[in-house]
Amino acid sequence: MPRISLCAAMLSCFLIAALAGGALASERPIQLALFHPAQLFPAGDSVKGVRLNLIYGKNANVTGLDLGLVNQATGDFQGLQFGIFGSAEGTGFGWQDNFINIVKGDMEGLQTGFYNEVGGGKGVQWGFINQSEGFHGLQFGFVNLARSYEGLQIGLINVIHDASSHPFLPIVNWKM
Repeated sequence: MPRISLCAAMLSCFLIAALAGGALASERPIQLALFHPAQLFPAGDSVKGVRLNLIYGKNANVTGLDLGLVNQATGDFQGLQFGIFGSAEGTGFGWQDNFINIVKGDMEGLQTGFYNEVGGGKGVQWGFINQSEGFHGLQFGFVNLARSYEGLQIGLINVIHDASSHPFLPIVNWKM
């Protein structure tokens, strides 16, 4: 019996230390949100692991798997994000697959959805409408818009604002 008590005491100490360490670091391995602010941990905390947003979740930075209807990172996003609406006010790295994808900063990776928007970056945008401020890679969609672009656009409407020779071309547009 004393051995079981000792193990239980050690396990309790370990759990208290782990939870206290996580609270001080403001980085959580899991987040569950019904809607912001009805979520396990505050919006100012970062998630490094899994975030499940039943309706709407909001956290500082998200690294890992991000699932839900509305997924918002007020900082950076890294990993896989799936839902109806996904956004990062900082940078993005990985795959965003939402109906609407928005990354205010640079994005490296893949965006798939109806509407994809990035501030800059490199990778692939695959959707009905793709928009970027500065991008290197492939835009594949019905409407592709870019202010500064290096790469290939495939779609019905393709616009590269800083392209001097062909700022608009249907079907295929490029700038190398």
